[in-house]
Amino acid sequence: MDDVARAVGVSKGTVSKALNGRSDVAEETRNRILAAIEELGYRPTTMGWEPPRLRSLVAVVDVLESPYMINVLQGILAAATSAQANLIVRLAPDRAVRVTKAAARAWVAEQMDSGVVGIIGVTLAQPDAVLQAAQERGLPFVMVDPVDTQESRIVSIGSTNWAGGNKAAEHLLELGHRRIAWLGGPATSAAACERFHGYRAALDSVGIELDRTLVRRDWFSVETGLTHARELLVLPDPPTAIVAGDDEIAVGVLAAARELGVPVPERLSVVGFDDTPQALWSTPRLTSVHQPLRGMGRMAVETVLALSEGIQPASRHIQLATTLSVRDSTAIAPPKA
Repeated sequence: MDDVARAVGVSKGTVSKALNGRSDVAEETRNRILAAIEELGYRPTTMGWEPPRLRSLVAVVDVLESPYMINVLQGILAAATSAQANLIVRLAPDRAVRVTKAAARAWVAEQMDSGVVGIIGVTLAQPDAVLQAAQERGLPFVMVDPVDTQESRIVSIGSTNWAGGNKAAEHLLELGHRRIAWLGGPATSAAACERFHGYRAALDSVGIELDRTLVRRDWFSVETGLTHARELLVLPDPPTAIVAGDDEIAVGVLAAARELGVPVPERLSVVGFDDTPQALWSTPRLTSVHQPLRGMGRMAVETVLALSEGIQPASRHIQLATTLSVRDSTAIAPPKA
């Protein structure tokens, strides 16, 4: 070990940390140490020595097919790779596990037995029993965009959802729209609620009273947008604009508009949320609130690894900034008939 330290120009302690997979060694330094070990033919002489095991993280998801989920997972994978941590992606345990304390404890124990040092839940429904079981065992658990949770001690990663919903509605108001519908996610989603409150605040700021007939809440899906937009667009006084709670809902709205012969953006403006690749693939290209999904994934990894080393985050609720990407699905409000 002395020879390796001299060859690389670092301390013996740094060599030891690199061998043990410690995160407080720069990647470039670790690589030089490993190269020197190979060149010098160094082998630890301690009896029973084994190569250090990489830390493992588990990302738990309910579904994998949404563009939102894929982008968050890409960020998680990139950050885990940079941190030289193994990443295990698992579908969420059955509902019976998530709502039963004994079953949740057993599930958490299984993760720890497999060497997991932290769990990341991505929009994981009904997570409280699992969250509490992880807290009891001291296993860090970070949630991305929490859903269905009453657990106040949760560490969460998200975006500035209120500001995003507010900016989406403000953009439409600036274009002259006054009949602006909201088609959002479920009330159990903290992100969906924050986006709705931002939308409502924008209407309040110009003296527009909320019209409950223009507000719909459902799941984040294309089918939600298709079903509810069909109803909204055949009202006697239909909206001239719709703010969707995510891009999948917005794509459903665009499909319903095509089906009903409502041209976008000439008679209907549509704003999505997430700014996933769907926003560029849609016809017309979708105006959408951009949230840094990959950045959220990276932040989740950094946070859970810090927690695993006993480092507490400055805030238990971390939000990354949103911006508005204006494209072809929004235009000046049509003249009144």
